[in-house]
Amino acid sequence: MKDKKTGLIQALIGTIILVIGIVLCVNTYIVKGNKAYAFSLLVTILGIVILIAGLYRTFSKKERKPVDAKVIAQAALCAALCYVGATFIKIDIPVGTERTMFHFGNVFCVLAALLIGGEWGGLAGAIGMTISDLSTAYVTSAPKTFILKLCIGLIVGFVAHKLFHLSKEHSAKYVTVATVVSSICGMAFNIVADPVVGYFYKTYLLGVPQDLAKTLAKIGAITTSVNAVIAVIVASIIYLALRPAMKKLNMLRDL
Repeated sequence: MKDKKTGLIQALIGTIILVIGIVLCVNTYIVKGNKAYAFSLLVTILGIVILIAGLYRTFSKKERKPVDAKVIAQAALCAALCYVGATFIKIDIPVGTERTMFHFGNVFCVLAALLIGGEWGGLAGAIGMTISDLSTAYVTSAPKTFILKLCIGLIVGFVAHKLFHLSKEHSAKYVTVATVVSSICGMAFNIVADPVVGYFYKTYLLGVPQDLAKTLAKIGAITTSVNAVIAVIVASIIYLALRPAMKKLNMLRDL
């Protein structure tokens, strides 16, 4: 009963944020491509996420486990790492008035999903890299970043912990294969989704000319592919190195 009441309050808050976001979008839509419009889209997306989470909490029949403070701390650390990876460990590539980049943000997004699960890992990646966009020249990409990084985390977490049950005891070979395959699945999604979503997002929501949007999508496909390969290799290496130590310290979540 208490959980349902909390869910209703959460859904109400999400609805209020969603309405505010839509109002802001309507008022800033005329000036497409500006920072205020991107911020309005982000507020709208945030409202939708909170609303869905609240409704799920209200109507779900599953008994919810209390959130461990350790998990929140781990998610916060992963979000910080995603921010650092996207903000400081990067190479910018200017394309006309827009830009793309090689970066390490996806490394920590994938790693977060492997360590703490898809929901928390995806949220950590989404928050960390969205804050990075908002604090740099990529501010107009923040709404797209939030959605895509959340999806990466959810996909990696689903494959790793729902299909392979990675947090359980397995042989070293099994863990290695599961880690690499899970990482590849998340990054394969991003290789396809990032340029495609980016093209439609920039063209129809930000008002970027189609020719420039196409060029950005083509270059973005290359940078996204390179970022994906780096993320799979580095995240897998770090996870396989950390896993035994975290297992001993009882810091690995039982998912």
